Amino acid sequence: MRRITAVPGVAFGTSAFLIWGLFPAFFGLLAFASPAEVVAQRIVWTLLLVLVVLALAGRLREMRGIDGRTWRLAAVASTALSLNWGTYVYGVTSGHVVECALGYFINPLVTVAFGVIIFRERLARAQWAALGLGAIAVAVLTVDYGRPPIIALALACSFAIYGLVKKVIRLDALRGIAAEGIVAAPFALGFILVLAALGHSDFGSSPAHAGLMISTGPVTLVPLLLFAIAAQRVPLSTMGLLQYLTPALQMAWGVAVVHEPMPASRWAGFALIWAALAIFTADALLRSRRTHRSPRAEPVPEEPPTR
Repeated sequence: MRRITAVPGVAFGTSAFLIWGLFPAFFGLLAFASPAEVVAQRIVWTLLLVLVVLALAGRLREMRGIDGRTWRLAAVASTALSLNWGTYVYGVTSGHVVECALGYFINPLVTVAFGVIIFRERLARAQWAALGLGAIAVAVLTVDYGRPPIIALALACSFAIYGLVKKVIRLDALRGIAAEGIVAAPFALGFILVLAALGHSDFGSSPAHAGLMISTGPVTLVPLLLFAIAAQRVPLSTMGLLQYLTPALQMAWGVAVVHEPMPASRWAGFALIWAALAIFTADALLRSRRTHRSPRAEPVPEEPPTR
């Protein structure tokens, strides 16, 4: 226990984002199954694992105290997360890793846009400039792809919705993912059973395939736990910078490993996104410093994301 305590929080955060960044390598191995089956299996095995963790921690009884409103919010979060997972698996297995990375690059900008639209939040000039550059980047990439970057937008919007729900739901990371899994599990199990009855399930096609499906549970939960530990030890500004490690690694995988095309026009679109993120991040860091200097400032807890 002392050894874990002695490890710097940045190491835990970096490990979490590195694992998420290597997701294209892992989920690329699941191309033998449909994205829907992968998502269903991931829901079931992640839920089983998180329930075991809660039981070992003596916290399983805490699930009984969740009220109806929280369960409804968990259902919304679960729906958004399932859409996010399914879109991501489809993107990786269909040769659109770079577009998946784009989705997580623009996610912070989409979250800010949702804040303006839904909560009527007021933005500073720098934030408006970042959103404007992001909109121009999407337009440039639309021309480049010959279509809107649907995969990227679906990932960014679904994860932004998930993040908004996590801001208001009163559950910690473990209970949150357990509640979301409990809501989704009946549908996931039903889908798995129907596939098996029709003879279309890839789970039992080989021990290797079954093992890969089962491993989606720990692959999902381990980085979440690492992030939760890091969030307690590392300033939010540092975590905000570390989060860009994930899409950067995913993009590198798409370009360098699976050799997805990156014409000059696509690089231009990404350059605009990076410029927008640079403005957005610099503004956030300045605001964070001002907040820390204020004697009345209080730390705001943040829920860890679920990839």
